[in-house]
Amino acid sequence: MADRDRLQDRFDREIEKMGVRIKDADSFKVEENVFDETTLLALYRLVHKGKIKEIGGSISTGKEANVFYGEGEEFPIAIKIYRIQSANFRSISDYIIGDPRFSSIRRSKKEIIFAWTKKEYSNLSRALEAGVRVPRPVFFDRNILLMEFMGEDEIPYPQLRQAHVEDYAPVYASILDSMKTLFNEAGLVHADLSEFNILFDGEEPIIIDIGQGVTPEHPKAIAFLVRDIKNINRYFSKKCPLRDEEEIFRDIVGEHRMEI
Repeated sequence: MADRDRLQDRFDREIEKMGVRIKDADSFKVEENVFDETTLLALYRLVHKGKIKEIGGSISTGKEANVFYGEGEEFPIAIKIYRIQSANFRSISDYIIGDPRFSSIRRSKKEIIFAWTKKEYSNLSRALEAGVRVPRPVFFDRNILLMEFMGEDEIPYPQLRQAHVEDYAPVYASILDSMKTLFNEAGLVHADLSEFNILFDGEEPIIIDIGQGVTPEHPKAIAFLVRDIKNINRYFSKKCPLRDEEEIFRDIVGEHRMEI
């Protein structure tokens, strides 16, 4: 603990010299299992490259990562830091191993986390290029991903489960359309889609947390897609008329693909 504190104090001094401000320094320092030596070095490199101009307060704490608000080169960013020490290695490896894009990585915990960060950056890039509403990826280094901050005045848009939605039918249709575009244009299955991983800006849904997304060639891709469809229909079951799950599946993958 003392070594980590000394390292963090040194980090604070170094980035102050570069003109980068930490707005919520106390909150930033108390995050356990986040700011180890590897993470602080990656943060320093991102600051040195000018990718981070200001570090703000915590946005969210998830199962595998912490997200902080930041100011980037051109627009506000979210700084997503995957926890190397406490991340669920077994859960993450299920989505990495079997993905042909990452077949050559070593299976150490650190290398898996680094690959996961790169994977989320790649998945966001593919989704954005395909026209799916996702945070714009900015940069990544080791276990840190920088992406567009989805919110206003440093407050993130609410998760769909917490959002005020006047008419659920067009939101439901938009999400299904995004799933189809992801599969056919981006070559991805989200693999963990639910009301927790969708933000709502008052007009349209925003797909987030796409790091576990897999290509259709992944051995579990079809099972993941079926699960995503079931999750979305479960959430909207009492909110608007639903489409049949098998019909949704066939619409996404095409008649010539595997059946449920």
